[in-house]
Amino acid sequence: MSAARRIDSPNFDDRPAGEAISLVVVHAISLPPAQFGSDDIARLFTNSLDPDAHPYFSRISGLRVSAHFLIRRDGALIQFVSCLQRAWHAGVSFWNGRERCNDFSIGIELEGCDELPFEVAQYLRLVDLIQSLSVCYPINSVVGHSDIAPGRKTDPGQCFDWQRLAPLGALLGRAR
Repeated sequence: MSAARRIDSPNFDDRPAGEAISLVVVHAISLPPAQFGSDDIARLFTNSLDPDAHPYFSRISGLRVSAHFLIRRDGALIQFVSCLQRAWHAGVSFWNGRERCNDFSIGIELEGCDELPFEVAQYLRLVDLIQSLSVCYPINSVVGHSDIAPGRKTDPGQCFDWQRLAPLGALLGRAR
């Protein structure tokens, strides 16, 4: 994605042979929780998060996770994993009769949390990114992490305004 700043994450592997990318999963992340603007998300995705930098970090610094993209509060776009590779964003997941959503999805993290509204710049960038991805891949659904891992995940949360994704039309194949 040429509009994205690139920071390579080691937390990816190959998709199964012949697997088509058909799903976009929208996530929310903030590190420390409900705080914005640091480089701690990038540190988490590159396995360089200092467990002593914040009490919460000692619980998560050993995680090996990533996403394809992160959209910062100001709309800045960062890419961590090639779309052709499988990023480790969804965990145990299920969508439309299929398990292992990482195999066939692109993960997009928004810098945010369940309790605070997202920024207009993030919605604009998200719609633009998904539209661009849809030109390259047969995307047929855009869902939240909570839709593919109900009971385990809550993001992007109740403050995420799905109506702002209306320009995506039929792609909004959510479980609601």
